[in-house]
Amino acid sequence: MFNSSSMNEFLLLAFADTRELQLLHFWLFLGIYLAALLGNGLIITAIACHHHLHTPMYFFLLNLSILDLGSISTTVPKAMANSLWDTRAISYTGCAAQVFFFLFLISAEYSFLTVMAYDRYVAICQPLHYGTLLGSRACVHMAAAAWGSGFLYAVLHTANTFSIPLCQGNALDQFFCEVPNILKLSCSDSDYLREVGLLVLSSFLGFGCFVFIVLSYVQIFRAVLRIPSEQGRHKAFSTCLPHLAVVSLFLSTAMFAHLKPLSISSPSLDLVVAVLYSVVPPAVNPLIYSMRNQELRDALRKLIQWTLHHLQNAQDIF
Repeated sequence: MFNSSSMNEFLLLAFADTRELQLLHFWLFLGIYLAALLGNGLIITAIACHHHLHTPMYFFLLNLSILDLGSISTTVPKAMANSLWDTRAISYTGCAAQVFFFLFLISAEYSFLTVMAYDRYVAICQPLHYGTLLGSRACVHMAAAAWGSGFLYAVLHTANTFSIPLCQGNALDQFFCEVPNILKLSCSDSDYLREVGLLVLSSFLGFGCFVFIVLSYVQIFRAVLRIPSEQGRHKAFSTCLPHLAVVSLFLSTAMFAHLKPLSISSPSLDLVVAVLYSVVPPAVNPLIYSMRNQELRDALRKLIQWTLHHLQNAQDIF
């Protein structure tokens, strides 16, 4: 019988059995992690340093990049360490912290993606009211609501999940601590159903955000198609398509991970899908946002040129 008072650690799912493949996974995750750190770090720095990017759209993008950095830092470093040191263990406290921060950051990110859809809707469908509806105070309030809702969501799920007695061992079928896999170890039907009920309620709230995003983009595309000039349509699409691509990547990978048929479920497939929805989006999002956004590309280019210039000056001094 395992429970919160007797269990000291969980065992995560290993990426591979052979040492060579373990090291390969370590270097692969290290490359992805460094790419995520670099991409999101550049976006955060560029937005913070360039005053012409101090607008609601980039303010929300700044928060999104911070959340991406946090979410990938919650799961990948521990997976890298386990692959490098040939271990599967994660402490009970470490697992609880991983669940809390992952749920906090992922749910807050989804809230920000919903807010960003509203930002694009107002900018394109109600441009005359943009300054009123999305003033600095309104943006701060929406950001605080997104962070606060993510924190509340994480507290409820983490507290409820780790209050459930466990009697099915301590091996998790995932490379990081994930609520559904912890629930599989439960030996209390009532506590299990309580957490499942909380997950169902969360799914309905998430579906409500999804409907809001879809309806926002229906209105956006209708408004864009009414713009007479091709240049105007191109500019409107260039500000919307990156966000739509990020939302599609986020939702498609997460929904497939949790809603795929049991008939095709297997530990190896679950592992790959978990990587797709928890690791790939934070690394790819900076690239998506910088591909079609000329303002952001210009700011990033100036930042890189400024950094290289100062590095060259420092090298000349020494």
